[in-house]
Amino acid sequence: MPLLMPQGTPSATAMPPAAAASADPSSSASTSMTGLADSAAPATAAPDAPGGLRGLVQSALDSNPYFSAGFGLMALGVGAQVLRRGAVQAANLAQRRLLVSLEISSKDPSYLWFLQWMSAQSARQAALANQPLRGFEGLASRVRSHELAVETKYEQRKDGSSTAEFSLVPGPGTHYFRYKSAWFQVKRERATNMLDLNSGTPWETVHLTTLSRDRDLFSNLLGEARELAQQAVVGRTVIYTAWGAEWRPFGQPREKRLLESVVLDEGVKERVVEDVQGFMRRGKWYSERGIPYRRGYLLYGPPGSGKSSFIQALAGSLDYNICVLNLSERGLTDDKLNHLLANAPERCFMLLEDIDAAFSSRSQTGEAGFNSNVTFSGLLNALDGVASSTSQRLLFLTTNHLEKLDAALIRPGRVDLKELIDDATPHQASELFTRFYHDEDGLDEAAFAELKAAMVREVESAMHDGVRVSMAALQGHFIRNSARQAVAEWPELRRMAEMDRALRAVAGAEQEKVHFASSP
Repeated sequence: MPLLMPQGTPSATAMPPAAAASADPSSSASTSMTGLADSAAPATAAPDAPGGLRGLVQSALDSNPYFSAGFGLMALGVGAQVLRRGAVQAANLAQRRLLVSLEISSKDPSYLWFLQWMSAQSARQAALANQPLRGFEGLASRVRSHELAVETKYEQRKDGSSTAEFSLVPGPGTHYFRYKSAWFQVKRERATNMLDLNSGTPWETVHLTTLSRDRDLFSNLLGEARELAQQAVVGRTVIYTAWGAEWRPFGQPREKRLLESVVLDEGVKERVVEDVQGFMRRGKWYSERGIPYRRGYLLYGPPGSGKSSFIQALAGSLDYNICVLNLSERGLTDDKLNHLLANAPERCFMLLEDIDAAFSSRSQTGEAGFNSNVTFSGLLNALDGVASSTSQRLLFLTTNHLEKLDAALIRPGRVDLKELIDDATPHQASELFTRFYHDEDGLDEAAFAELKAAMVREVESAMHDGVRVSMAALQGHFIRNSARQAVAEWPELRRMAEMDRALRAVAGAEQEKVHFASSP
């Protein structure tokens, strides 16, 4: 009959037969005593161990090394994930509490101002980096951007030469700078999948981040950037052109032209300047009477008489800029035209040159013959319709053919003052001769007066014979010749003017007569 041993008691049969046969009786006895001692130990620990099904499950789990290892790894992963999420939430909370951000999109005017300011800031830091500075100022001067973009400033001089200046500005990426003892982070981002439909350029944004306690520095920084941008155009006239539905500067700002440099017939310049200045002083008067604060001017006359030059000089004398609007531009519609006129930059003249050419194909049968997408009624509504702008607006129209303009376009309210800018008169010839030769070397006062009188007589004689010389041709004649040569070469200039008059007469005879519809 087999001997039943208690659980946990080692059995003698578990030993190999060879070991059992060769075992010493004394060692066998000691082994038996050890086994009895071991069998007594579980008996005393049994009351503390779980019993039943719970004990069986726990014993199975404890004896499974795969489960023990997996549970440990899982616990570590869960703990790490909890810590990571906690750290992220803590960082987000700290960022919301301690940091403040400002976004500037490329559609905002301050976007270009800030980029120009950053360019100046980078140049300043580069200059300070060569000096032995200490502290935060020295550290800030040595923080340089490694992601750069180039801005090229091209300037065309009057003598025909040109210069190009390259400025390295922070490009798309992350940059840092110090402003008024505060650190700023700049992120310039460019969306490659988004384009500005007006200009076709990628959509860009700039994010400025600093400590919440320094949020007031945003206004100071943008104000400084605006002042820097205005300093670049001090003493200059900015020419704006339409890019889709928005205005953008065309080229570099131009030097202001002196009003005295434009020579018009006697009294013409004074009448226009006085009218513009009087209009600018009566803003409150217009507002109190509910009259739209706008005024229109029509300058008409032959080509080369100085219409555009006078407008540019007038804008410069009043510290105004010029918005040039081309009605024949592709893609320009009535809605865009109305939007452009209503959202013109401040202190700007609105200039529509050669207005007669924009609707030269208008016929009495309708509007099917228009050269552009802008309709004639759309132009009239944009000028003084219900949806037109009520802010200050100075509108200048120029034309070489007054007779081709529709009466609805130049009626009072749309055009308030009409002035003829004609070819050279004896008064203009005298004034222009004085401006060119009053300080010529080797010419005394008596000789100057004699030559000036001779030139005036020549111009009067040509006018009496029906020959007119444009101011542009007369100015070119004075540029090429000295005072004595200008008088001596006058017959050649008159002959060229007669040929030009004959050609224009032939062209006018061959041109088909244009009929206009009645005013809408």
